[in-house]
Amino acid sequence: MELLKLGYQVRGTVRSLQRGEEVKEAVAEAGADLGQLDLVTTDLLKDDGWEEAVAGCRFVLHVASPVLLENPQPKDDLIKPAVDGTLRVMSACAKAKIEKLVLTSSVAAIQIGHVAKNDFDESDWSITGNCPPYPKSKTLAERAAWDFIGRLPEQQKYSLTVLNPALVTGPMLSDDIGTSNELIFQMISGRMPACPRLHLGVIDVRDVAKAHVHVMNEPSTNGMRIIMSQNELLFSSIGKVLRSEGFAKAPIHEIPTFLVKFLALFVSQLRGIRPSVGKVIRLNKKRAMEYLPWKFVSAEQSIKDTAKQLQLMKEL
Repeated sequence: MELLKLGYQVRGTVRSLQRGEEVKEAVAEAGADLGQLDLVTTDLLKDDGWEEAVAGCRFVLHVASPVLLENPQPKDDLIKPAVDGTLRVMSACAKAKIEKLVLTSSVAAIQIGHVAKNDFDESDWSITGNCPPYPKSKTLAERAAWDFIGRLPEQQKYSLTVLNPALVTGPMLSDDIGTSNELIFQMISGRMPACPRLHLGVIDVRDVAKAHVHVMNEPSTNGMRIIMSQNELLFSSIGKVLRSEGFAKAPIHEIPTFLVKFLALFVSQLRGIRPSVGKVIRLNKKRAMEYLPWKFVSAEQSIKDTAKQLQLMKEL
């Protein structure tokens, strides 16, 4: 949407024609010109279509990678599309001789698996041996991307910037609310009766979209990773923000950490947070403040906006 609003001609990818119609409807309802949008069918697990998808493009934004609340079985359900899909896109970009690729990674590729560390910046990497499937997939995919760029022959090289957002919340274009906003829905609907002691960064989707376009056009960000987190909040603090907006079912009481870790042995939705529960996380924002020079939507406002839209969508 950000690209379309700025007048770019955009080619997007979808896995099915049905999904393509849903995307077009959402874009049209948001007021964008469908004449600027072309959709092609591709799949991160297949080679077909990627060269055609990026042919003639100056810039490519690779934002697709699966996110699941539960640990998948088998674990390759996350890792293969993340790693192999990224390499398929990057290989096609090299053949098309694009100018720059912006890759959406995650702070999950930075902060997970460290035992005695609380402060993180762009020099840090998650320890894959201690990671659940999702952060492992993001870490391996991003490392594969940097390795690929490093190995490219000079005549095929293009620039790469990686954005590492925290939990992405904020307004949705369609009924597909996404995994991050699913957490907010569980909180306001009463499906999450209490909070794990989980400390996590929050960033608004509007700032993430704006950042993609900004770094795409900003050569000074070439070769960089950029953490995006407006603020780090406890889950119980998110619950208090929601309570302040009238969402009475939002949980504000914490489950003891030892109990969460025990329950994670049996509850698949808790396994992914087991390495992070009980930890305080501080994400360094200096690079984002320098290279993304605008005031981010506050974490609290993003959460409020999300909850209000979900309330209307789900008729809570």
